[in-house]
Amino acid sequence: VLIGDPELESISVDGAWNTANGDVEYRCVHTRTSELLFAKGPFEDGTNNIAEFLGLVHALAYCAKQGIPLPIYTDSMTAMSWVKRKKAFTKHLRSERNKVLFDLVNRAEHWLSTNEPLNKILKWETEAWGEIKADFGRK
Repeated sequence: VLIGDPELESISVDGAWNTANGDVEYRCVHTRTSELLFAKGPFEDGTNNIAEFLGLVHALAYCAKQGIPLPIYTDSMTAMSWVKRKKAFTKHLRSERNKVLFDLVNRAEHWLSTNEPLNKILKWETEAWGEIKADFGRK
């Protein structure tokens, strides 16, 4: 089945999890130019799914604030699902180490519950297109 090509006039987000220390971060770039739009982290004691979720919600809020109607790509089906359901369904335990991270999760969930995102969220097809443009390149 042919997938086609990605829409280059778009935004791409990605999260990263450091397996050595559990820190997470995320960033957002313009897909065509790879221009960095924002980057956040590292945050202690998270998961890749949490980073992907935060990156996606941050991109939605960024686009809403800036009036950017471009589609947003993510390679995370989990993040897409959590955004659609307006809640991070993580089983990761909260602790003093990740308090800042979970404060961001709470803010993201609140933003989703009080705003209607205008941007299309699209799945980045890694097998067909290679790594998403926001990838951290650490694999």
